[in-house]
Amino acid sequence: MGCLHWPEGENRAESAGNMAVPKIVGIETEFGVSLRGAADPNPVLASSLLINGYVEQRRVGWDFEDESPGRDARGFAREGAQPPEVETHLVNAVLTNGARYYVDHAHPEYSTPECSDPLQVVLFDKAGERILARSMDAARRLLPAGQEIIVYKNNSDGKGNSYGCHENYLVDRTIPFASLVRTLVPWFVTRQLFTGSGKVGAENGAEKVDFQISQRADFFEEEVGLETTLKRPIVNTRDEPHADPQKYRRLHVIVGDANLCEVATFLKCGTTAIVLAMVEDGFVDKDLSIANPVPSMRAVSHDPTCRATVELNEGGRCTALDLQWEFLRLARKYADETGMEHCGGDEIAKQVLDRWEAVLSGLERDPASLDGQLDWVTKQNLLRAYVDRDDLDWDDPKLSLLDLQYHDVRPEKSLYERLVRAGKVERLLKEDDVIRAMGYPPETTRAYFRGTCLARWADSVVAANWDSLVLDVGSDPLRRIPMMEPVRGSKVHVEQLFAEVSTPRQLVDRLTAS
Repeated sequence: MGCLHWPEGENRAESAGNMAVPKIVGIETEFGVSLRGAADPNPVLASSLLINGYVEQRRVGWDFEDESPGRDARGFAREGAQPPEVETHLVNAVLTNGARYYVDHAHPEYSTPECSDPLQVVLFDKAGERILARSMDAARRLLPAGQEIIVYKNNSDGKGNSYGCHENYLVDRTIPFASLVRTLVPWFVTRQLFTGSGKVGAENGAEKVDFQISQRADFFEEEVGLETTLKRPIVNTRDEPHADPQKYRRLHVIVGDANLCEVATFLKCGTTAIVLAMVEDGFVDKDLSIANPVPSMRAVSHDPTCRATVELNEGGRCTALDLQWEFLRLARKYADETGMEHCGGDEIAKQVLDRWEAVLSGLERDPASLDGQLDWVTKQNLLRAYVDRDDLDWDDPKLSLLDLQYHDVRPEKSLYERLVRAGKVERLLKEDDVIRAMGYPPETTRAYFRGTCLARWADSVVAANWDSLVLDVGSDPLRRIPMMEPVRGSKVHVEQLFAEVSTPRQLVDRLTAS
C-alpha cells in the first residue's frame, strides 16, 4: 500500500512554544440497547441493525491497523490486567460528519469527530443522539412486526452492569504521566458535581442511597489502571494517541456520565481541557490530592446536598465544592497570565470559566436552582415531583422506570426531551445546527478532511480511522493518507485543495506533489 505525506501547513501545536498543545476533544458514548418483542433479544444483533439501518449502502469500514488498546501510558501493566479487545468482526462505520459509529461489545457506540472547542463537542455529541434516534426508525423497517429496538443514553442497566461515556483529550507527550495523575484524581472525584447524570439507588455493593449524583461512581475500584470494564480506574492509562506518538498522547477519560443537558457537557469538556492545559504548563501550584480517592468518589456522588467531605493528603478535610473553587481560582489566574487560545479560544474559554463559577455558586447556594442545566439536578427535581405527588418511596420500581425514561433517545418518549419542549432545559445550540452536524464535519480539525472525502468519494474510501484514510484510486496500490496532526486537515487548510480536484486520483497526485 502506498503511503502519502500529509501536506505542510500551520500547526498550532508547533507554533505554541512552551504553551500547552491545543485541546482537541472528542466523546465516545456507549448507548444502552434493548430489543423488545424478540424471543432472543441479542444486543449485538440489535446494535448491528441500528448501524446498518442508518448507513445503508454508504458504509465505509474502520481501519484497525493502528488499534493498540493494550499499550499502557506508564510503560507497564498490572499483572492480570485485561485491556479491551479489538473486535474487528463487529459492524464499524465512518460517517460523513467525521464520526465513528460502531458496535462495541454489546452496545451501539457513537464517537464524535475531533472537536476544537467544548461547544463544538456539545454540537456533535447532540448530533449523535439524533443519529441514534434516526437509527431506531431505520431499524424498525428491518425488524419483524412487533419488534422494536430502544436506545438509552445512560450508564447503567440497573442490573449491576455499567457502560461508559469516554472523553478524549490531546495532551503533550512530554508531560510525565504521573504529573497528570496527581492532579486528575482529585479533579475527577470532584467534577462529578456538575457532570453527574443522577441515579436512583446504588449498585455494585455500594451503601444504599435514595438518589445519587453520578451513574458511574459506584463502579470505580482503582485509582489508576488500564481496564475499562473490570477494576475500573479513576485515571485510565490507555496509551493510544491516534496522532503523532512522539508529540502527543490521548488522555482517555472513563469516569464521566453520559449527559443530555448541554450545559453539563459543555462544562465537562471545557473545564477538563483547561485543567489539562494548566498541568502541561506547570500551573497547578498546590497539592490537591485526596487520601482515599475510590471511597471519596462514592461519598461525593452519594450526597446530593454537596456537603460530603473528603480527606486530603496534606491533612484536613474539605468538600468537593471547596476543591472545585480552588481549581477555578487557578484557572482564572491561568487565563489572566497565559490566555486561553489553546483551550478553544479566549471567548469560549471565558464562557467556560463564567459558567463554571455560576454553577459552583448555584451548588453552594441551592443545587435545585440548576434545574435545566445539570442532569442530576434536573432528574432529581423531576423525580421528587413524582415522589411528592404519588407519595412514593425512593425504592419504588416506578421511580427506576422514570429514571430510565429520562434517558430514552426517542424524542416522543424521553422525559428529558419533554422538559426541553416545555422550555425547562437551557439549550446552547440551535436544533438546525444539530441536524446539520449529523452529516457535516467540524471545520477546524482533521475531521473536515475525513468527512469531506467520505461525502465526495464514499465508493473510493476503502477504510478510515482517526489518523489515516485509505483510498482506491482505480489502480494498485491502495493509497494511505496519514493525518497525524489533529489540527491539520481543517477547512482553512484543505478547502482550496478540494476545490482544485474532482477525483481521488487527483487528490493523491496533489498530495504526492506537495
